[in-house]
Amino acid sequence: MSRGGKSDGRVVPKKLANKGSERSGSAEQVEGRRPAKENPSTADQARTQRRTSLEHALARVREVAKTRPDEKFTALWHHVYNVERLHEVYLQLGRDAAAGVDGVTWKQFGENLEGNLAELSNRLKQGAYRPAPVRRVYIPKSDGRKRPIGIPTLEDKIVQRATVQVLEAVYETAFLPFSYGFRPGRSQHHALDALAVGITRMKVNYVLDADIRGFFDSIDHEWMIRFIEHRIADQRVITHIRKWMSAGVLEDGLVVDVERGTPQGGSISPLLANIYLHYVLDLWVRQWRRRNAHGDVIVVRYADDFIVGFERENDARRFLEELRTRLHAFELELHPDKTRLIEFGRYAAERRARRGEEKPETFDFLGFTHICGVDRMARFSLRRHTSRKKFRAKLADLKQEIRRRAFRAHRLIGPWLRSVVTGHFNYYGVPLNFDALARFRDEVVKLWLQALRRLSQRHRTNWARMKRLTDRWIPRPHIVHPYPDERLAVTIRGRSPVR
Repeated sequence: MSRGGKSDGRVVPKKLANKGSERSGSAEQVEGRRPAKENPSTADQARTQRRTSLEHALARVREVAKTRPDEKFTALWHHVYNVERLHEVYLQLGRDAAAGVDGVTWKQFGENLEGNLAELSNRLKQGAYRPAPVRRVYIPKSDGRKRPIGIPTLEDKIVQRATVQVLEAVYETAFLPFSYGFRPGRSQHHALDALAVGITRMKVNYVLDADIRGFFDSIDHEWMIRFIEHRIADQRVITHIRKWMSAGVLEDGLVVDVERGTPQGGSISPLLANIYLHYVLDLWVRQWRRRNAHGDVIVVRYADDFIVGFERENDARRFLEELRTRLHAFELELHPDKTRLIEFGRYAAERRARRGEEKPETFDFLGFTHICGVDRMARFSLRRHTSRKKFRAKLADLKQEIRRRAFRAHRLIGPWLRSVVTGHFNYYGVPLNFDALARFRDEVVKLWLQALRRLSQRHRTNWARMKRLTDRWIPRPHIVHPYPDERLAVTIRGRSPVR
């Protein structure tokens, strides 16, 4: 880290980096000598000490990033190639995740774990590490199209995730409160809660439901590097980010060069997306709101999906026009069919009724349809129901999978269905969405019954037997999440997560 080459008398980051390297070096030696078989309590203790040491190193980076926001970090790469960090990251990866272009799985890499990690660390240290092209696969989307996903090699997953841990220590102190996507300690439900509280407590009369067309495929590499260089001056970090973005994609046996975008699927992609939108969108939105808005404005962003609420229509229309110009300057554009400005909020239904218009339009965000409703006292109530598109897509996927598994014993398919339904309730179990949860359970039971009846024309599965199966295996619908204002303590003025 530098400030014109001058020291202010405090411990400078370069010195911090050297100390961190010395500490990690001694720890690497201990890690390298650990026998293949050891007492479990000893292993747990060593792992706890290792994790504590790694977190302590990043805590110092985080503190410097917070207290010196204008300085650049010149020495971060040694935190990445630390063998202990690589080892911890390896243990965090999915055991059954798909392999990259080299075909190496998590289990295969772990057969000689210490040797592989030491060799990987040496290549990272000496500059001999070269990312491999990502293997492209396609997963179906709810609208019938397919989303391209890039699968990196296991080595690249390890190095990328280690890099993410280090860079998050720098950027988490800079990211704005209304950014929620792929950030530590934040989830979709935190974003949903912030939006719900913002709409119900602030003066929101119009909502901009914005969608950036093909965002991950449109990121400009040169702008990306320029943004990162605002905080990172360690050229080894910059070089490897360049390599990951331009490593290429293997598809149908051919490697295709990539000049734009960052493949979805890599551990580094969500962080790069947040950095890009932090400079392109978040900082600009904050400045625009302070300088140009005449009424209340709320913002909630989750990755490339964001909602902006306005008190005044003229603010909303001016914002939308200038937003298009802003995004265009950085090689991005709003999707013309998926970006909408609608009248929404506590007075929307009343105003539209006076004009002889229908009920207020709805909008979808993170799998929920947001609706202007009323409670039992006839007061405005924001209702969030499972998106119809997500509901149908989930059932369509389940129909095929249930049929494929139907021949198995109930003791095998039952636990799987229970985990699927439980996961659905854990995400969609928000207040006022009970009916949608019950409908989902009913549809799953019907699909299971249909699949069982298809096994034989002389089936003996009636509704009485089906009820016994479902009572045993399929959980009943229940609300999992509290009301937004109970979980999210929001200060409406000042440091609100929606401001």
